[in-house]
Amino acid sequence: MITLPAELGHALAAMVARHREQDLARAAGRLTARYRQPIHEPALRSAVDVAAYAATRMPATYAAVTAALTQAAVCVPDFQPASQLDIGGGTGAAIWAATAVWPSLRHVTVVERDLAVIEFGRRLAASAVHPAVRNATWNRSEIRVDLNTSPADLITLSYVLGELPPAVRDPVVGWLAGQATTVAVIEPGTPDGHARVLAARDQLIGLGMRVAAPCPHSASCPLAGGDWCHFSARLPRTGLHRRLKSAELGFEDEKFSYVIATFAPAIPPDSRVLRHPRTRKGLVTLTLCADGVREESVSKRHGDVYRAARNVEWGDPWL
Repeated sequence: MITLPAELGHALAAMVARHREQDLARAAGRLTARYRQPIHEPALRSAVDVAAYAATRMPATYAAVTAALTQAAVCVPDFQPASQLDIGGGTGAAIWAATAVWPSLRHVTVVERDLAVIEFGRRLAASAVHPAVRNATWNRSEIRVDLNTSPADLITLSYVLGELPPAVRDPVVGWLAGQATTVAVIEPGTPDGHARVLAARDQLIGLGMRVAAPCPHSASCPLAGGDWCHFSARLPRTGLHRRLKSAELGFEDEKFSYVIATFAPAIPPDSRVLRHPRTRKGLVTLTLCADGVREESVSKRHGDVYRAARNVEWGDPWL
């Protein structure tokens, strides 16, 4: 389970508690309906909308970004970013995630178009233990290629491309590659989300970057048409979270697609696990991405490799 930092969880609960639960539930319902049919206009029109968004989406976004950046940190071990630029940062989940993975961060900037969202995120950030989050700069702006920002070691773009008009996406991704050492793009783990990630991946590679994660190579994606690459991050649900989402389980599995590309030296794994490992007595079968997609069966006779296969999870690197 990937949980919010304690101070963030407490601050989020306190700020959400300022609103009546029935108002939050209605706002959460509207947001859910909107995400099923995305439109390119602001979804958060009131303070209760922002609170409902933060309560229902911030934990999942934090979990997905943390999972993605953690994999990148393994593959780019010498990358110790000092600065982060978070584009379309919402209430700031990605800056909390990045500082959890890379405590080296000292300067953080969030670009967000909605003033109410900025104020909510800034109040949450005031509770942070990490000084880069606590002292983050919040800039109000639409996402465009002439943003008045400084280059950064790390640029994060999480759950944003799907909110942009298609004609804007490529110019924004190209601009990002010229502003950063490492670019992280995270989208929902859907066929459409994967398609946006794949387009960004191809563009970043074409601009001279190499893939740090999840792909073990920077060649063309080997997945056959109709399939898509995505991963899952599990996070706990609070009682309020369950009620707002009309959910019964005490946890949520956030599905996401991502690519992290870098100009820094990267050490990709030999392969990566693309699906839940299939386990039966004495045998583990893994679906792996390497120079192509293949199945690998590991049995007890493989000794230590078998024990590793028993512990590997979907999304992990493999030997």
